[in-house]
Amino acid sequence: MASCARPSGHEGYMTRSYTVRGQSYQPMSVDSALHYSEEGTASWYNESKFLGLIRGNTSLGEKVMPWHMIAAHKTLPLPCLVKVTNLSNGKSVKVRVNDRGPFIAGRIIDLSPRAAGKIGMKEQGLAEARVEVISVGDGSYKRKPRRGFW
Repeated sequence: MASCARPSGHEGYMTRSYTVRGQSYQPMSVDSALHYSEEGTASWYNESKFLGLIRGNTSLGEKVMPWHMIAAHKTLPLPCLVKVTNLSNGKSVKVRVNDRGPFIAGRIIDLSPRAAGKIGMKEQGLAEARVEVISVGDGSYKRKPRRGFW
């Protein structure tokens, strides 16, 4: 389902390997992603160029607008929904991962400007954060982690 905050239209999962700047990446399986949680450095990026008037595209080929709540991750299946929590202030946001990156050492996720602003990290540019998968895929392909006792 499309909304002002999240582009959509991709069905299924993108888990094929890819290469950027000579480095190869193998995205994790859907089953592995359903249990993914990591803490590390979050950053933000802006794919909607020149004040949003010239729109960029994500790795899924979706148009990017400044109000989208989206993110980039190197190895999660595309698309997926994650919760990102700023560890310094406890603020969190749900974003749709539909792009690849960040390709700067030590960073685990790139957020859109709006998402970065929601968790209070836009001014600093970087923040220590926790990333947790909520669901993987879209539409009838959407899968959620099983929560409960093991």
